[in-house]
Amino acid sequence: MTRNIHTLLIDCNDAKGLIYKITDTAYRYGLNIVLNREFVDHETAYFFMRTVLEGDFDHQKFLQDLKTQLPENANIRLSSDQKKKIVVLATKEHHVLGDLLIRHEFDEINAEIQAVISNHETLEPLVQKFELPFHFVSHLGVEREEHEENILKLLAQYNPDYLVLAKYMRILNPSFVEHYPNRVVNIHHSFLPAFVGANPYQQAYERGVKIIGATAHFVNNDLDEGPIITQSTGSVNHTYSAEKMARTGKEIESRVLAEALQLVLEDKVFIHGNKTVILD
Repeated sequence: MTRNIHTLLIDCNDAKGLIYKITDTAYRYGLNIVLNREFVDHETAYFFMRTVLEGDFDHQKFLQDLKTQLPENANIRLSSDQKKKIVVLATKEHHVLGDLLIRHEFDEINAEIQAVISNHETLEPLVQKFELPFHFVSHLGVEREEHEENILKLLAQYNPDYLVLAKYMRILNPSFVEHYPNRVVNIHHSFLPAFVGANPYQQAYERGVKIIGATAHFVNNDLDEGPIITQSTGSVNHTYSAEKMARTGKEIESRVLAEALQLVLEDKVFIHGNKTVILD
């Protein structure tokens, strides 16, 4: 039997009785509350709530009813349990993309990968193994704006819910990001800003670092400074070569991005300023 499940996401100024008003409205519409999480940021007096609902109801009327009872600045979203659509952008490194493709193949992420877009042809054979569309969009001989415009034209054909940067090694212009506000997820090593540029693991090896890690975050106008979704670290020591550090780091990157995507795809992430609130 198919369950009619929806996720209700609300964030607004905090006020007395918000939880009662929301849950009472759900009760009046005959909905069953399967799961409920809430959080108040006391520094900003801001309220967040994620409620999983089960039942049949008039979505538009329900949302209008809720809006009349909540603060004027309330953001209200209602999401179904259908898989989100994503397009992956990649360059040459295979580890993150390969992990996503395998998870997608075995239905381990709540998403449909519509296509992979790359500025190199290196990963096309890998993508072809999974019978997914691969688009090569060269950046050679064209300005960055023109290259990004070519990608945007491709993306318009798919209309994805999210873009995923699977080690896509090009900085995106703000004008590109504006097309997908809070809908671009990136992964990078956690050495920034200490080790910038090429060969960060070699730099880390030469410095003798003891912890390496990865950060998954939303992309804003500052590529690597958007709201953080998930992070993780692993310990290393003097016995690690630069190559072994890189292998360990790549494993962490793949896992962290997958974890971040699962949170985003299951509607568990709120963006508040340059931070995230995750109601798992």
